[in-house]
Amino acid sequence: MKFIISSSTLLKHLSTINGVIASNPIVPILENFLFQLDKNNLTVTASDMQTVMITEFEVESSDSGSFAVPARLLLDTLRSLPEQPVQINIDEETFGTELVTSNGRYKLAGENSMDFPRVPQVNRTFSIEMNSDMLASAIANTIFATSTDDLRPAMTGVFVQVSESSTTFVATDGHRLIRYRREDMTSPNSTTMILPRKALNLLKSSLPAEIIPVRAEFSNSNAFFSFGHIKMICRLIDERFPDYENVIPQSNPNKLRIERTELLSTLKRISIYSNKTTHQIRLKVSKNELVISAEDLDYSNEATEKISCEYDGEEMEIGFNAKFLIEMLNNLSVKNISLEMSQPNRAGLIIPIEKTENEDTLMLVMPVMLNTYA
Repeated sequence: MKFIISSSTLLKHLSTINGVIASNPIVPILENFLFQLDKNNLTVTASDMQTVMITEFEVESSDSGSFAVPARLLLDTLRSLPEQPVQINIDEETFGTELVTSNGRYKLAGENSMDFPRVPQVNRTFSIEMNSDMLASAIANTIFATSTDDLRPAMTGVFVQVSESSTTFVATDGHRLIRYRREDMTSPNSTTMILPRKALNLLKSSLPAEIIPVRAEFSNSNAFFSFGHIKMICRLIDERFPDYENVIPQSNPNKLRIERTELLSTLKRISIYSNKTTHQIRLKVSKNELVISAEDLDYSNEATEKISCEYDGEEMEIGFNAKFLIEMLNNLSVKNISLEMSQPNRAGLIIPIEKTENEDTLMLVMPVMLNTYA
């Protein structure tokens, strides 16, 4: 069994799905790519049992068959080769795989494809179509706020709530919460699910720069995405997501309007002087002035800056984790934001002032207890 393909084309397709493969998989066969050849059509699969990615493309061949080949060894070989046609020969008895180039031969120990886990079938109960840029934006706006705490599995993914008027994406790690809503992504049937962080990261990195249609289909346990020559299947997180609506404070009389990039630059400078463990900064707001300060008592370092702003509310001091604020502001692209607060011990809301059509973003960040220093 053999086929011929350009080395760069094969590398490009394999690189797209390689992120699925775990460094120390539970089952050794999962260190391999599964190749399935059907004449001039080649399907390559990568899996970690929870997530499966598949790419399909054309090659020169009249043979059919399947085999598994070590992913890292094959990728390292292809990365070091100059662009050229590569002939891949497979021994159908031993599954030994040989790459033949114009001036070299490379032998890899392949494995029986029968040992590779079967790709889960999605009994599709629900589907929705969208453009790739809409999906990429939804992932980028939420995924950074997911939790890395495996003891709270529901919060390690993004909660998706689909309705006939909009689709809402929510992520939280307990310290901050992002609610990103799109009114141009709708379905006549309502449903909710939690998509895992790893699958969403893989999805985001494999979506092309150009806008293409994406079809998403769901069963009770799996999600199935298909676009271009890529398919991805991932297991949904079967947990109850926190009741996020109850966390969002409804009455926030103290409203601070400020230019996002100016606030972001100041926070980056001041945070250098904050405690390296707590990243605590202090915001003191009065009528047209915001004073941002930080102090690291362990090293006697401190910094203060004043910024002009529009503020409507009572004078107040509130503490935040600078790292969270910086990350949240970095993920916005608007010119001005509104920071809405009620009390120093209640969550603050960051809301873009300029609204993007069909998009609605709300960011919530919990305050930190202020150290009392002079």
